[in-house]
Amino acid sequence: MTKLFKYIAISEGTSYLVLFFNMLFIKPNHIELYKTLLFPIGMAHGLLFISYIVLAFSIKKQQSWNTKEIMLVQVASLVPLATFYVEKKYLKHA
Repeated sequence: MTKLFKYIAISEGTSYLVLFFNMLFIKPNHIELYKTLLFPIGMAHGLLFISYIVLAFSIKKQQSWNTKEIMLVQVASLVPLATFYVEKKYLKHA
């Protein structure tokens, strides 16, 4: 389960960055392309975000995370690039 969470964390962080790229660089110059890409990228990111949250709680005991650590892992899902940090620092046995 930890290995799956590691892949989800990386994918969630990547999808977050792709959403920002779409919004910041594609939208100003190619509004139609932006609109075309928004739904599939947004849907993928939403599913990965939910998976990240659920899996984080699922592996809490396995990883021996205390309350502070689980809260940090959860908040990391909201901050760009933070899921990459969590993946490196907090995932043991992966």
